[in-house]
Amino acid sequence: MATKHRPEHHSELQAESPMDYAQHEATYEGFLTAVKWSVIGLAATAVILYFLIQP
Repeated sequence: MATKHRPEHHSELQAESPMDYAQHEATYEGFLTAVKWSVIGLAATAVILYFLIQP
């Protein structure tokens, strides 16, 4: 037999603290730097492996 659930009342909305844009931008800048160097490192590894595997 199906049970009937009454809808629960949600609590009142709470005002969130304002975002720290300077910290957000610094974190994003660090992320982009890490991605950039990862791509450069992987490309260099691929080139090195290409020349090592050549007969």
